[in-house]
Amino acid sequence: MSYYQKASLLVFIDSFLIIATIVLGSLLINEALILNPVLLFTAATLLISHYFFSYYFKLYKKAWEYASIGELLLILKITFLSVLLAAAVQFLFTGSVYVRFFAAVWLLYVVFLGGGRFSWRVFRDTYIKKDTGKKRTLIIGAGAAGTMVARQLLNNHEAELLPAAFIDDDKKKLHLDILGVPVVGGIKDIETTVKRMNIENIIIAIPSLDKKSLNTIFQECAKTDADTKILPMLEDIVTGKISISEFREVQVEDLLGREPVKLDTKGISDYITGKVVLVTGAGGSIGSEICRQAAAFEPAKLILLGHGENSIYTVEMELKEVFKESNVEFIPVIADIQDYNKLLRIMEEHKPDVIYHAAAHKHVPLMEKSPEEAVKNNIIGTMNTAKAADVNGISTFVMISSDKAVNPTSVMGATKRLAEMIVQDMDKKSSTKFIAVRFGNVLGSRGSVIPLFKKQIQKGGPVTVTHPDMVRYFMTIPEASRLVIQAGSLAKGGEVFVLDMGDPVKIVDLARNLIKLSSNTMEEIEIEFTGIRPGEKLYEELLNKNEVHEQQIYPNIYVGKTSAVYIEEIENIMLRYPSLTKEELRSELVGLANRESSAEKVLISMPG
Repeated sequence: MSYYQKASLLVFIDSFLIIATIVLGSLLINEALILNPVLLFTAATLLISHYFFSYYFKLYKKAWEYASIGELLLILKITFLSVLLAAAVQFLFTGSVYVRFFAAVWLLYVVFLGGGRFSWRVFRDTYIKKDTGKKRTLIIGAGAAGTMVARQLLNNHEAELLPAAFIDDDKKKLHLDILGVPVVGGIKDIETTVKRMNIENIIIAIPSLDKKSLNTIFQECAKTDADTKILPMLEDIVTGKISISEFREVQVEDLLGREPVKLDTKGISDYITGKVVLVTGAGGSIGSEICRQAAAFEPAKLILLGHGENSIYTVEMELKEVFKESNVEFIPVIADIQDYNKLLRIMEEHKPDVIYHAAAHKHVPLMEKSPEEAVKNNIIGTMNTAKAADVNGISTFVMISSDKAVNPTSVMGATKRLAEMIVQDMDKKSSTKFIAVRFGNVLGSRGSVIPLFKKQIQKGGPVTVTHPDMVRYFMTIPEASRLVIQAGSLAKGGEVFVLDMGDPVKIVDLARNLIKLSSNTMEEIEIEFTGIRPGEKLYEELLNKNEVHEQQIYPNIYVGKTSAVYIEEIENIMLRYPSLTKEELRSELVGLANRESSAEKVLISMPG
């Protein structure tokens, strides 16, 4: 039925109801129907008043199947104003007002007009559009967001979900009904509620939820067989990007990440905006994200240096599309950091102000098998890039390091620690500010365990974990890259910045979460323990005990400044490594990298 057809039908029905209210009102007051000119005049005035105010307040444009308090208040307003105007007109023409008559008429008017419309919604919801075949849904959070979710699901008869209950830790809301949906308990009651009420879906509807609390809630949800989803970001709902009913899957980043770190945008702008920035390893996970973050600050040029042509091309095309409205010049360069002369020519040509050195071999077991490649890329490559930066008078050089550089047991960790020493040594004799930034595993990077786990889950398992007690620090790629850029703005020279990685995560717990997030059970996807691989440790550290400095120089950024470097020994390894066996080379690398841990206490100081 079209809008005009619906409006015409409602006008006809309202006319009949208004006449009925006048007739019944007269019978209630006089106990008999007295058809006199005054009654007929009042009826005509009331009808005209009703049409006028209904048109003015757009009463006939309302969708009554979704009627709520707002529509009820509108009916009260229209009926009151219509009766008041009819009474005023009666007083002007007769000099008196039948107060009891108009009081009876108004009450009947509200009951007939409002009752008729709301009874249509009740009838439609109860008999016409039954919620059959819908999935019973538990909403976590009975606040404003949770109520919005429940209302939209109840009103949207095409939705697949039916709100069955709320869960909220606010004791004041316990046992209350919100939109007819009961609040049945707190977070600890999720598992029993799901079983008792046959819940198939869970929606976490608390936009203000911090990561730790979300993890706690998800662990309770994970005890059930219900499919768990989360409300979109509140800003996306407010800006209209997505609907409140477009729930998304809970992601592992939600459970492991921390609250976003606010950047000192002015400090970063001062050393990036309008400058020339060079990123080595620009095609990698960290390097490409550093490019994205740096491009947002509009450098004059962003040089994308990498060894793999496909990855560099992909990053270049992405950046040109995303930042097409900016004036940033993106310059792809295919080069190997082991080629010192090529690095010199690139820096002489483009004269970068800032270098982010992200190129490195990072895979622990592979570097155990090929320690000479770790030396060539992580040590010699860093030495070449640092020396080229010094020769060309680069302002700031930021090297990306790893938590595996602390008390290293692997070739990869040892070469990264020795690369830190190279950078610290260069800072002592160069006008360039050389620093290293150390952090742990990043979620979603090519070397991360998460992509491996996801592939294993897709194949039906098993998910392989090296040891039940193995723990690691995790950080999202964007957060790590933002903090790297922030650390560069804080550099005074020679520091080893350490990013606060939060609490370490057990790898087996990470595997369990990913299995649950994939809508599988532990019975369907098994976890298999394979044993610690060569070079791996059960626990990773971010600082040696003699490097610990509890004060943060910036939220989530610590700094330690070491003075003990073994540059002569490093250069000796660089000269002799081709003649050493893999085991000899591994032994020398790990031994030299750990020499500092047995030395006298290293000087730790805050820069400046």
